[in-house]
Amino acid sequence: MNTIPWESPVKKKLSAGLPVFGAMIATNSVESTTQIANLGFDFLWIEMEHSPITLETLRNTVLAARGLPALLFARVPVNELWMAKRVLDAGVSGVIFPFTSTPELARQAVAGCRYPPHGRRGSGADLARFGWPDADRYIDSADENVTVIAMVEEARAVENIDEIAATPGVDVLFIGTSDLSFSLGLRGEQDHPKLREAVDKVLDAGRRHKKCVGRTAYEPHKVKGYLDQGFRLLAAPTEIDFIKAGVKQYFEVAGKP
Repeated sequence: MNTIPWESPVKKKLSAGLPVFGAMIATNSVESTTQIANLGFDFLWIEMEHSPITLETLRNTVLAARGLPALLFARVPVNELWMAKRVLDAGVSGVIFPFTSTPELARQAVAGCRYPPHGRRGSGADLARFGWPDADRYIDSADENVTVIAMVEEARAVENIDEIAATPGVDVLFIGTSDLSFSLGLRGEQDHPKLREAVDKVLDAGRRHKKCVGRTAYEPHKVKGYLDQGFRLLAAPTEIDFIKAGVKQYFEVAGKP
């Protein structure tokens, strides 16, 4: 029996100041998800806010990905205690909370991922124990290792960023630059000074409160710049985008008219 407590490799890397990369999963294909989980990503972002992925698909994916290198994180549709409970009881090791725009919502996100007395997660993780690397001590292990990611996607989140970043238990502040741009009245524009100023404010809060900051990194040539800025958790494109890019490159090299 292994007596060394399991430690999330994602949290371990982030604690050491190292970057982690995740691929977004937007389709209900267990096969493609498990293939991607073995390609070098640190985690997979199971997209349940903007895709038709269900809890049943999530659970099947958790079972299929047991022992593979990438951890599974789920973005829930809304920041609610019961939403966190359901995906955690399905066995994921990280929860991504959209529109975490107030310190109250940040505290709620943490509470949904911790058992009492540290939080408000309900006791019923029989399924989650199966396949968890440290199943015999699941309760303590989950409290120690579940990654809590608070998404900054609104102007009011930027206004509240110091209090959000100061919330104990929040591991990552993830900037949703598209929604944040819309919230700032920029209709998705990504190069506007107003958006850059908001991003810098979140990065600064992360540094001061010792919280990692993340963002999407869809274009590989921009990754170094993001790392130089201080981002440490980067979300790569979806499996659909990778398929499109691969097919496009194939036809370009093949010279298909």
